[in-house]
Amino acid sequence: MRRWIWVAIVLVIGIAAIVMIGDVRQLGERLGTFRWWAFAAALGLALTNYAIRFLRWQIYLGHQRVRVPVGSSAIVFGAGLSLSITPAKLGELVKSYLLRELHDIPPTQTAPIVVAERVTDLIALVLVAVVGVAVYGVQTTLILAAGAIILLGLVLLAWPRPTRALIDLVTRPAFARRFRAPLQEIYSGLASLCRPKLLIVATLIAIPAWGAECIGFGLIVNAFPGTEVSMGLATVIYAATSIAGALSFLPGGLGVTEGAMTVLLVKSARHIDQATALDATLLTRLATLWFAVLLGLVLLAVARGRIARRAAQAPPP
Repeated sequence: MRRWIWVAIVLVIGIAAIVMIGDVRQLGERLGTFRWWAFAAALGLALTNYAIRFLRWQIYLGHQRVRVPVGSSAIVFGAGLSLSITPAKLGELVKSYLLRELHDIPPTQTAPIVVAERVTDLIALVLVAVVGVAVYGVQTTLILAAGAIILLGLVLLAWPRPTRALIDLVTRPAFARRFRAPLQEIYSGLASLCRPKLLIVATLIAIPAWGAECIGFGLIVNAFPGTEVSMGLATVIYAATSIAGALSFLPGGLGVTEGAMTVLLVKSARHIDQATALDATLLTRLATLWFAVLLGLVLLAVARGRIARRAAQAPPP
C-alpha cells in the first residue's frame, strides 16, 4: 500500500509541474494534431531498451555466479522497473530482495549489480551526449561535470584503500557498525563488476539500449506537424536531460528532466514552440519512465505471487 501511495504522490507532483509550465489549452490543441504511431513506436523502442539491458543483467549475474532460470530472472529484472522513480533508481535494489525470496541468493551478492547498472548507464549516456556536444554544443558544462563525477567514482573503485577507510569511517557509530561487513562485501563485488573489460562490455551494451529511447524521443518530437529536429540533436537532448535528472537525485529526475527537456527543445530545435515542446516531453516521459513503472508494477505483482506460493509450499520449521 505504501508503494502505491508513493507512486501516486510522485505522479501528482509530475503532473502539477507540467501543468504549471504551460497553457493546458495549447497542450490539448497540439496533441490533437499529433501522429500517434510515433508514440507506439517509442513504446516499442523503450521495450528494446529493457531487452538489451536485460542481456547486461544476465551477464552480470553470470559474473557473480548467480544461476536462476531465465524466466524468473526476467520477472525480477522487470519488477525492478517499478522503482525507476526512486532517486538514482536505487529502489531497483528490490531485485536483490526478490532474488533472495525466490532463490535464496544473498543480497550482498546481487546488490553490486544494481549499482554497476547505474554506473554503466551513466557512462553510456555521457558518451552518447559527448558526441552531440561536439556537434551541437549543447549542455557542455553538464556533460563535463557528469564525466568528472564518473571518473572520481571509477578512481574510488580502483583504489580500495581510501574507499574501505571511508566505509569504516561512515560505519563507526554503534548504530551503523552492523552495516560495515555487508558494505565492504558490496564494495568488493562492485569493484569486480567495474573492472575494465567487463565495464567496457557493459557500457557497449548500454549505449544502444539508451540510443533506442533517444530515437523514440526524436520520433515523438517530429510527429508534431511542422516540427524539425534531427536525430542527432534529439539524442543529445535526451541524453543530457537524463543525466541531469540522474544527478539531481530527485525521484525519477522529476521536474529537472521535464524542465530541461522542454527548455532545450525550444532553444535548440527549429519550429518548436513551448506548448509543442512540453507535449513532446510529456509523451516521452509517458513512453519511457511511466511505461517502465507500469510494466514493473505488473511484474512485481507476478514476483510477489511466486514468493507467496513458495512460502506456502515451504515445510514448517
